Amino acid sequence: MIRSMTGYGRFEGVIEGRMTVFEIKAVNHRFLELQCRVPKGCGFLEEKIREMVSARISRGKVDVYVSVEADENIAADVRINHSLAQGYVKALRELCTTYELPNDISVSLLSRYSDVFTVSKAPENEEALTAIVKTAGEKAISDFMEMREREGQKLANDVMDHGRTILSLVGEIEARSPVTVEAYRNKLYDRLKEVLTDTTVDPQRILTEAAIFADKTAVNEETVRLRSHFSQLEEMLGKQEPVGRKLDFIVQEMNREANTIGSKVCDAALAHKVVDIKAEIEKIREQIQNIE
Repeated sequence: MIRSMTGYGRFEGVIEGRMTVFEIKAVNHRFLELQCRVPKGCGFLEEKIREMVSARISRGKVDVYVSVEADENIAADVRINHSLAQGYVKALRELCTTYELPNDISVSLLSRYSDVFTVSKAPENEEALTAIVKTAGEKAISDFMEMREREGQKLANDVMDHGRTILSLVGEIEARSPVTVEAYRNKLYDRLKEVLTDTTVDPQRILTEAAIFADKTAVNEETVRLRSHFSQLEEMLGKQEPVGRKLDFIVQEMNREANTIGSKVCDAALAHKVVDIKAEIEKIREQIQNIE
């Protein structure tokens, strides 16, 4: 299944009595680049998340945000920094005396200075928290992958549409190419009749010159390879594994063949068709940049 590199997935709900959020989104990137934001003090989750993501995703710039409600059952130890509190009280009293202000120092006032208190909690149960995040992550990543697959199918359909247009243009070039040789032969015959004082023109000479022209302008090999590249492109789009980089290489080869055809044709109509082929190849190239 072809997948786009862009996608979004989110889970928000209660797991094991704790509100949990797992959000994942991705955009195009040559390789897999992962950025995680996890709850403070839960850095151990990053490696677990990386394993989950890399098992399902091979390319893209991926951002993951995880939030898990604090466990209310974990006891908190709140300590007072008495020396700092004394310093605040002394400074506040000095302000009251110096500026003749009412002395309204209270506990609620001191509590506004967060550095007076030190709060410490027992560490999270890593195993339990990891299980919660994995459950949320699997649901969010599944939604994320479904979106990628839907977008990937649209990309594949669009690529195939452009490919079929290319095949149609190639067919027109193949049909018209022999006509240009015949036209060249007739033109050459008329010119020789004008140049030569003798009205008798050697037919063998005409045939030889026309054969040389036909050989120089023959595009059969290029059109055959172009068709072959399209067959490979179609085959790749049907594979299950990531094929974005391989598709990029195939498109480069298609463009190479189109350039060679363009350098050989000597007919304005054919030249326009080559330009149209290159335009379609460029549209394919733009689309496959989004494919994983």
